Amino acid sequence: MLRIDDTIFSFDILEKQFCCDLPECFGNCCRYGDSGAPLTKAETETLNEIFPVVKPFMRSEGVEAIEKLGTSVTDFENENVTPLINGEECAYTIIEKDIYYCAIERAWTAGKTTFQKPLSCHLFPAKFKQFSDFRAVNYQELRICQAAREKGVKETIYVYEFLKEPLTRALGPDMYEELCAAGKELKKNPRTWNR
Repeated sequence: MLRIDDTIFSFDILEKQFCCDLPECFGNCCRYGDSGAPLTKAETETLNEIFPVVKPFMRSEGVEAIEKLGTSVTDFENENVTPLINGEECAYTIIEKDIYYCAIERAWTAGKTTFQKPLSCHLFPAKFKQFSDFRAVNYQELRICQAAREKGVKETIYVYEFLKEPLTRALGPDMYEELCAAGKELKKNPRTWNR
């Protein structure tokens, strides 16, 4: 593990290679999982506020799910998450040419909102966990992301490089730069790190 200030990173964030390949994976991270995308309390409030501007970008099934369940729900672990359509894909998903995209992000791209999408979605395949005195950042290696791992290896893109924008959003530019420096050092001297 690597510690920078109050944040602990798994070495997988620095060592594993990853780059989303939507034509191969179809955006299935928005479709499969135990529940919806994790949300912070602030994000649940934001989704409630911006739903009117996101709604025109959504498909009817998603709108129906949200009108029935709400813009966010509490899952089996008592955490705030996005609602699902019939217990499967996120209610905010849209489908184009068999690929799942995010209606929230489409509204953001169109300049209708300043909220891009939930941080947990933006950070995927990394996962943040907040503890009392530190936060942990881990990499999730999921079967549905095999194409992304293959593309990452082919293009030599590491998880922390692929996630530059969301990691900077979550951690700030200074910590992201420190993470990059650690990644470069690890590549140069892989045997000098204590594990």
